[in-house]
Amino acid sequence: MNHYEVTFIIDPVLSGDEIKSTASTYETLLKDQGATIVHVHEMGLRQMAYPINKKSSGVYYCIEFSSPNGSAIAKTELALRRDERIMRFLTIKLDKYGVQYNEDRRSGKISAYKKKEAKKKPYDNGPAPLAGKDAAPVAAAPVAAPVVEEIKAAVAEVVAPIIVAEEE
Repeated sequence: MNHYEVTFIIDPVLSGDEIKSTASTYETLLKDQGATIVHVHEMGLRQMAYPINKKSSGVYYCIEFSSPNGSAIAKTELALRRDERIMRFLTIKLDKYGVQYNEDRRSGKISAYKKKEAKKKPYDNGPAPLAGKDAAPVAAAPVAAPVVEEIKAAVAEVVAPIIVAEEE
């Protein structure tokens, strides 16, 4: 079973119902051709990189489907070319990595679909508080020892000439 993804841009001048009916038209066309719809992602209204037909935005839809052979693609692309409501389209065949990536996005492992929650760690709120005058930071993020030594050496190189200049 081959996996495919067709992404198309619908003219933003259309009403919301017309946009949804256009997308559902291509879903039913794919189903009629024997394809199995895996997922439909309505990306919504987005700005385009360059104007198409004097329009700088469009409504993006992405339909992921599987088909035993590529026969559904030819008829779908012909319909997309003839439809004046479609500004651009792109059909690609997904390899196993593309299929896995899309599954991970839908499941929330990749943040494209996952709502970003603000989980703050103790050291994300700025510098860690000091317990005393020269005490080490409390709840600081762990840093590898070689990195700390490199930082100390770099700071010493910068600070040493300043201290000598102040003493003179």
